[in-house]
Parts: sequence; structure tokens; C-alpha cells
Amino acid sequence: MCGIAGFIDLRLQNHEADLRHHAALMNDTLLHRGPDDQGIWVDSSVGITLAQRRLSIVDLSPAGHQPMVSSCGRWIMTYNGETYSNQELRPLLEARGVKFRGHSDTEVMLEACAAFGVKQATKQFIGMFAFALWDREEQVLYVVRDRLGIKPLYWAQMDKTFLFASELKALYAYPGFNKQVNSEAVSSYLRYGYVPAPMTIYKGAQKLAPGTILKYRPGESSVELESFWSLEQTVAESRANPSRLNEEEAIAELDALLTDAVGRRMMADVPLGALLSGGIDSSVVVALMQKQSTRPIQTFTIGFSEQGYDEAPYAKAVAKHLGTDHTELYVTAAQAQSVIPKLPQMFDEPFADSSQIPTFLVSELARKSVTVALSGDGGDEIFAGYNRYLLANRLWKYVKYLPCSGLVAKGITNVSVAKWDKISHSLPPFLKLARFGDRMHKLANLLDKKSMDEFYQHFISQWQNPNQLMPNILEPHLPQFNLKSANLKNSIEQMQFIDTLTYLPDDILAKVDRASMAVSLESRVPLLDHRVIAWAWQQPMHYKIKQNKTKWLLRQVLAKYVPPNLTERPKMGFGIPLDSWLRGSLKDWAGDLLHSDSLKDYFEPALIRKAWDQHQTGHYNFQSSLWVILMFQAWREKWDKQ
Repeated sequence: MCGIAGFIDLRLQNHEADLRHHAALMNDTLLHRGPDDQGIWVDSSVGITLAQRRLSIVDLSPAGHQPMVSSCGRWIMTYNGETYSNQELRPLLEARGVKFRGHSDTEVMLEACAAFGVKQATKQFIGMFAFALWDREEQVLYVVRDRLGIKPLYWAQMDKTFLFASELKALYAYPGFNKQVNSEAVSSYLRYGYVPAPMTIYKGAQKLAPGTILKYRPGESSVELESFWSLEQTVAESRANPSRLNEEEAIAELDALLTDAVGRRMMADVPLGALLSGGIDSSVVVALMQKQSTRPIQTFTIGFSEQGYDEAPYAKAVAKHLGTDHTELYVTAAQAQSVIPKLPQMFDEPFADSSQIPTFLVSELARKSVTVALSGDGGDEIFAGYNRYLLANRLWKYVKYLPCSGLVAKGITNVSVAKWDKISHSLPPFLKLARFGDRMHKLANLLDKKSMDEFYQHFISQWQNPNQLMPNILEPHLPQFNLKSANLKNSIEQMQFIDTLTYLPDDILAKVDRASMAVSLESRVPLLDHRVIAWAWQQPMHYKIKQNKTKWLLRQVLAKYVPPNLTERPKMGFGIPLDSWLRGSLKDWAGDLLHSDSLKDYFEPALIRKAWDQHQTGHYNFQSSLWVILMFQAWREKWDKQ
């Protein structure tokens, strides 16, 4: 795992000292991503530099140093990530006469690109990657991001300059970078709690879409974008070849596929472990790690003393059964809250998934013992694991035919959040969701939606109507929510599809990457092996959800290694008691930010302060909506005023 950066600036041709200086400015911002080594490659005749900060994982010798030049001398690569198909590719390349200098995955990727071409080589990579590759002969820069967006990649173009980097802070460090805030991105951020791709918080920068190859030729006014993998195509191909496996065969095949995916990601020349919550996804990963290890796997979890937020006992029970070397840490509210001032520096742009705090804390705990940690992220999107899928599916069936929707909405909001929470205790397990009352009030705003994509967009929104907070800004439409071309069979598949394109890369994976890399920990996500994704989309829905139980197939695989009584429980998520903190220990901090005069620079302060006042009464729970504003204000204090 590493941090990469670079640029082509035609104004600096034949100014090597300036090229190296600007590259160093960018590279220095990525120290946390790669504390073990650094490198800068320059061709001043072109005005190009490639830079890298290295976290040494595979081949710790100087043979793994980057940027790396191919054996033929034509190609130069700077790379972030890990690939796990080296055992197949290396013999093919050796048969072509390639003489390897070391055993790093970087060298295999570089030589594969030189031998097969960038697109064909990239299609053969299994893993997570973001890299830049300069072709000296054709004078073309390739910038590539992995299929799911596990690794981040940002780019910017201004006049005769092209920039790229692993994090926005590296672009920010480049002299002349356009730091003007994108108000449309702010509007989208209000809805989702993150800035959705391809936008960033700055007008001058974009996120490279997952599964994309960007080509840039020095001096050209635009870039070329080409997809080497797409979820839509994967779904279409899976639809054309549906699974014919019976249940027993499907369980066995998934077990074998996941065993291979996990085993590949155990490759490392440094200490390796796993983050364990005790839930289905992380427990599957740990079980398959332990199955393939001759010694106890190191596992890590954190706990909170607050009722309803502590998964540590479940993780401990799973770890004991599997025989892992388990470490747990109970975190106080004060320890968790001490992370908040670090968040703007960690995430670079406003980001309001409050599980960013425990994710950082468990990464920090793991980093004391290991350099690489596997996690269970991605299981919910791929195997239909979110409880909201069940709830939204049922609600949509009624909403689309519901008469008198206005009266129903009024009836819902007449019942307080607290009363709805009490009512939820008597509901079936699949409806027992965290913050049930808050969700019911959100439901009232969904009753007039006419299509599933519009319904789900509002269902997951933090602020239902961003245009009310920003009346002069038109919220941009996200093409990812256009479901007409995906040929999806039901609303649950539609929600999975949307989440895999949006929530997964822009929230979940961004959170995991920034929180882990902030402490120089490499996080690997075996459930997001693209082969697993293609396989999962071949399976019928009743293999994913059966008798109101989500992730049915994953549960059956896990049951081969862990007794169901250790993992079968209502889904908790990785949350913090933010609602009570905002009424207690965080009240002064939050109140100051929400009553700052700067709030009016972007928003209608009265609406936000009304939500704040209602939250303080306890009658409403606006924790998520308020956290969105608080993270924006905290980000502004760090970045927007520099």
C-alpha cells in the first residue's frame, strides 16, 4: 500500500529542479500512506514527474522501489495497492523472456503492461490498485483505478497541466491548483453524507471512476476515459449465464471461491491480521484465514460501554471458537471524541459517515501489531445484507400504489420519534432497525416518489431536500441512479446495484482507506474480489435472502466453521452513540459550529438550527443530518480558509 502523485506541466519543461520541488510538495502530504520509502522520477524534457510514498508489504528490498522502470526501459510506473494474480502472470512473462529483479507485485504489473498492453494487462489483475504509467515511446500517461474503487485516485487538469494523486491533499499542495468549492458537490454531499463521484469538493478536481483507464497526452485539452470493467456489463454477463447450482453445490462453490480470495490476500512479507466485529462478513473472512494458517491469526476489535453499540463480546466469542490471537480494546467516549479534530485532515473533503471514528480506532489498534489487516467490507452490497433492503423493498411495494399519501405522511410525523422507537420493539426482527423512529419520519418524505431509483435515493438521504438548505443551487443528477439500462429483476437488486456504484466506493471504501492509511495500515477486502462479485450476480435472489434473512449463502458458508448461535443476532452496524453525544459532551463544540456566522456562506442557517433545537429536546433524532453539517463546517475550518 502506498501513496502516489504526479503531474505533467509543460510550463516546467527543462526545469528539473522545479519539477522535483513540486513533486516533493505533493509527495510529502502522503507520508502517512508510505512511511518506509519514497521516490520521484522526472523527465524534464517532457515536464513530467511521477512520485510515490511506499508502505513496504511485498518484497521489502530495494527491488521494490518506485517509481519503477520496466526492463525494456519504455514504461515507468507509480502504484498504490496490492494485486494477487502474480502467481499466474509471472510464469507467462518469464516465458516471454522477462528477467525479474525482485518479487514485488509492482514489477509483475509493470511488465504485464509492457507485454500485453495496459487494458489487456489490467483485466488480468486480481486485487486493488491505482496506478499511473508513462509510455516514453508514445508519450502517453495512463492513470488507472481498480474495478470497485477500493483504492482512491484523483485527477485535475488546468491549462497545460495535468495532476493526479491518491488523496486530494496532494493536489491541493500543487501551486496554482483550483481550490474553488463546488457548490453542486456540496448539495450532493447534503443528501448522501459524502461527495459522490466523479465530483470532488473542489471545482478543479475529479475522482476517477472505478474500472476506468484515463489517457492523457501532454498539451491536449481533454483526457480519454475508457472502461476496462463495469458492474453493468458484469450483471449482463451473469444474467446470460445464470447459476444452475442447487443449494449444497452453491455453498460449496462459494466456500472454495472465498477461500481462494482470502488466501490470495494473506500474501505479505510483514505481519498480517484481521479486523473482527463478530458479524457475518468479518467472521467469514477470519474463519477462512484461520483455515489456511498454521498459526493463530491475529484479530482485533474495539468495544464501547454504551448499550447497543458494543460488538466486542460477539467478536471475542468468534475469536475464541476459531482460536485466533485476539486483541480487544474498550474505548471511552472521550477517546472516541478525540478523533474528531483529526477527521478533516484524514478525509480532505467533507465526509459524514460517523463510523469513520471506530474504523480509525480499530485500525490504530491493529497497527500496533500488524501492517496488513483483512476486513469483511463489501459483503452487504454483494450478498444483499443491509436490513434496509428488506424494509425499502416492502415499503416500495406499498408506496407505489398508496392513495392519500399526504394524509399517511402526516399521520406518521404526528407520532414522535421516541414513540416509534417503542413501537419497534414489538415488530418482527427484520424491521427492528436502529433509529426506527427517525426512519419512520424519513418514510413520510418518500410517499410521493414515482420510481424505485427516486424512492431509494430519498430513502438513503441525510437531508431530504438539499435545495431548501441551498436554494440557489440545483442539485446535480447522478447517472448511477439511472436503472433503466441495467436490466435488474427486482427492487433489491436495484438497491444493490446503486450501492455498489455509489455508497460502496464513495463512502465505505473511502472510509476504510483513509482511516487505515492514516495509521499506515493496509486494509484488504477479499469479499470484493471481482470474481466473487460476478459469481454472486449469477445466483438467484432466494440464495441471498431467504425467510427474511439476508446474506443466506454467506451464513451457510460461515456455519461450516462457526456455530450460528455465535453470529446470529440483529445487525448493529459499526456505529457510535452520536445522538446522545450531541446532547451531551459534544454539545458545545457542535453548537459553536452550527451557530457560526460562516454557516450562511452556503446554507440557510434557520433550517439547520431548527433541527439542532429539535434534536436537543430529544423528540427528534437528527444526528445524521447534523453530522453532515458539522463535518462540512469542520472541513471548512481546516481547508476552505487556508
